[in-house]
Amino acid sequence: MTPRILVDADACPVKEEVYKVAYRHAVAVTIVSNSHLRVPQHELIRRVVVDAGFDAADDWIAADADAAAIVITADILLADRCLKAGGSVVSPTGRPFTAASIGAAIATRAIMADLRAGGDQLGGPAPFAKADRSRFLSTLDEVVVRVRRTTG
Repeated sequence: MTPRILVDADACPVKEEVYKVAYRHAVAVTIVSNSHLRVPQHELIRRVVVDAGFDAADDWIAADADAAAIVITADILLADRCLKAGGSVVSPTGRPFTAASIGAAIATRAIMADLRAGGDQLGGPAPFAKADRSRFLSTLDEVVVRVRRTTG
């Protein structure tokens, strides 16, 4: 199996970084979104536009995930689905989701949703920083090397 990168792209702030790593390692990238996004004209880059239905992009990515897939997403539930399919998952901040960490992430997500539903005013995620971009590049590079070694 050849490693490939699947990007949950509608709100992904690190698409340019994904392209850099893909070019360096000659890894195919599929940009999955609900709307038409500009992507580079390159043989390694493919765009998939799915229906506007709820979770359509997530469903497409989860269906395509396997041991050779490296999924880029901030969506914890999508990360869980992809991990269960054998894929590797990295958040745009460079944090890898793993079988060991996903349970706690899902629990935290549920607690925060309950607090918001109860009317609590909670701040959103921290602003995306330059350090996040750097950590993402490093983590994605490491994951591509690991997946290539384990699937090749």
